[in-house]
Amino acid sequence: MIAIIDYDAGNLRSVQKALQFIGEEVVITRDHDEIMNSGKVILPGVGAFGDAMQKLHSYHLINTIKEVADCGKPLLGICLGQQLMFEGSEESEGIEGLGLLPGKIIRIPEGGGLKIPHIGWNNLNITQGDSLYQDITGTPYVYFVHSYYLKSEDRSIVAATTEYGTLIDASVEKNNIYACQFHPEKSGEIGLKILKNFASLEER
Repeated sequence: MIAIIDYDAGNLRSVQKALQFIGEEVVITRDHDEIMNSGKVILPGVGAFGDAMQKLHSYHLINTIKEVADCGKPLLGICLGQQLMFEGSEESEGIEGLGLLPGKIIRIPEGGGLKIPHIGWNNLNITQGDSLYQDITGTPYVYFVHSYYLKSEDRSIVAATTEYGTLIDASVEKNNIYACQFHPEKSGEIGLKILKNFASLEER
């Protein structure tokens, strides 16, 4: 069973449908026991950093997410879900993130004729290929929608990068914590393969 954390995030149903398409049993929930009894957990997200953290607080999900991270259960953050795993964001100054990983989220720089938000397909440079990106070769294209991005303090956790006016840390992995700035549920066959790889992970 894969639990998708329900805090009114916009991409809950699309993540659910993608997982069901690849044959996974899924529950959308904010119940502590249901989340902790699941085999894996996904933190989705679309929207503003500060609003999302407020929702997580209001639904008493902060400690639950940290408990998942601490117990070794595979935890995947998607899009805003990746950003929330870090310490804070320029989008919402003064609002603390989950702090599961060190670093801050910053705004994509203006200029060069690039549109902000970054919406569309970009290729990945995979730097860690043994977990989320197992059996994925080359520089696959995935789908992004974001105005802010991760510049990780710890380069060892970066699993994939992309370029959009600057170097963007598009995915991270550390122990049982995994995350991607892009939307695997909207990234075609490559995205489904990434979700399959996550579904096959063991506890660490």
